[in-house]
Order: sequence, then C-alpha cells, then structure tokens
Amino acid sequence: MKWLIYIPVLLFLLTSCKKDKGEEEVIYDTEHVIIIVIDGARYSDTWEYPGILNIPFQSSLKSQGVFYSNFANKGLTKTISGHTAIATGVYQTMNNNGAEYPFMPSIFQRWLKATDKPQQAAWVIASKDKLSVLGNCTKTDWQNTFLPKVNCGVGGQGVGSGYRHDSITKATTISILDYHHPSLVLVNFREPDYSGHTGDWAAYMDGIATTDAYIQEIWNFIENDPYYQGKTSLFITNDHGRHLDGIQDGFIGHGDNCQGCEHISLLAVGPDFHSGVDIYAEHDMLDISVTISKLMNFPLENPEGKVLTGLFNK
Repeated sequence: MKWLIYIPVLLFLLTSCKKDKGEEEVIYDTEHVIIIVIDGARYSDTWEYPGILNIPFQSSLKSQGVFYSNFANKGLTKTISGHTAIATGVYQTMNNNGAEYPFMPSIFQRWLKATDKPQQAAWVIASKDKLSVLGNCTKTDWQNTFLPKVNCGVGGQGVGSGYRHDSITKATTISILDYHHPSLVLVNFREPDYSGHTGDWAAYMDGIATTDAYIQEIWNFIENDPYYQGKTSLFITNDHGRHLDGIQDGFIGHGDNCQGCEHISLLAVGPDFHSGVDIYAEHDMLDISVTISKLMNFPLENPEGKVLTGLFNK
C-alpha cells in the first residue's frame, strides 16, 4: 500500500505544473499599445499642483487605470536619452541634437521582427525632429532592419527639419491611427519643455494644459474607433522633469540628477489593467518597454527593467 502515500504528492505536483503552465499562457486583450510622452513636465507642476488643475483630463482618466507616482528617469535627464530609455529599455547617454542613433534596437524593431508585421504597423511620431533617431539603431544585425515608420519634426522629415507645433503632431497622430491602424506607437509632444526653455512661465503652464487636452482628443479617438476600442493600452509618461525652484535656473532647465529632473510619472490605462489603483513603490522608465514586451508577447534581449506587475488584472 506504499503507493497510496505518493498519491497526494503526485496530485500536488500535477496541479502545480498545471497552474504554472496556465500562468505562462495568459492571453491579454491588448492588441495595440500607444505611448505618449509629455516632454519635460515637472511633477510639481502636474500631479502635485494644487487641485491637479493643469491636467484635468489625465486626472479624470486616472480612475480608469493605474498611476505610478514614484516613477523616475535614472539616466541622463534630457530628451533623446529619456526617449531612448523608454524605447529600448536601456539607459544610454545620447547626443541630444539627433547626431546619433541608439545602440540597442527599440521595442518597435523587436516587435516588427517577432510578428512579421509590415513597417506601417509601428510608428514614432514626434514634434521634435531629432527624435527620428528612435527609428533605427547601430547594433550589429539590427541596424537598418525591421524599421518602424517615422514622422518627426516639420513635414515629418526628421533630423534637421525643425520642431513643429504640437497641434500638428496631435492631428498627424489621429490621421495615422485612422489610416494605417498601427499597433505600436510612440508620440512625443514638445510641450511643456519647449516653452520651459524660453523662461516664459505662463507659456510653460499653458503647454501642460494644452498637451493634456491633446491627449484627451487622442483617447477619444481610440475609444470611438472600432479597431482600437477595448483593445488598446495607453501609457502616458515623461522623458524627464525639470529643476526644482532654487536649483540652477529652476523650471527653465534640466539635465542633472536632482529630484525635479528625475521625478516623472506614469499613467497606464488598458483592458488588462486595474482601474483606480495608485502604486507608490519606486519604478523606473526602463520598466515600460519590458511591460510592453510581456503585454504584446515579444522578446527583449537582456532587459534592464522589470515588468510592472501591479498593472495587471489577470
């Protein structure tokens, strides 16, 4: 009768294996991911501002998603380096004028390779021309392969064309979503960074509010388009913050590791995420790419970030 002793153990092992297998085979409802980067917004002027009056739409959208208040850029707190960290999952000190491509391939290249989707299924859309460098990399075997479509700067022409107004980027984004129906998109709005550098406080604050309104228009399109409705996850974040008052030139500048420059935010909304949840634990912008790779089921090579497990409702 010795074999009877092993039955509970055998049953435990079988059920445990079945559970582990089930966890590995989670099927997500998300089919499309859109990342919106609000360039250079200082946390104290957005989510910590009295009454959160500058970002009314994001404040209301928060009830539908998960908000990370202790989110950070731990790399170089400048535009291209920050966007590179989001797009590649690796910190790299980049020339901030668009003179070099990132070394590591982006999530766009990795996803296009994994899925064999056409080029127009992934896009980088930016008000700042220099961010067209996110469309390629210099790593051997990846350079000039599986490239996303890029529409950055004036006329969408990329480095050297100059910055365009965010209203054009908003309209371009909606047009691309409507016509091409891409499934992996990064959108950059130059405000409030652009006005912050001019030293015009009123324009800087207006840039925060106007960008919030543009995000609302994009979200409304997503929610009302049959291709995206109920199947799209939206990540709203920043590439960097700005100096706090009393540090160097205050809100005008950024680029060091002060709290104002490093502290950013993340709001994530989607069919596979919790609703109305605040997460206070420390997280890093590198976690965005790793989380998206899990959500869209494609591999990353030696990721430095970690999956934002607190997002998921399954």
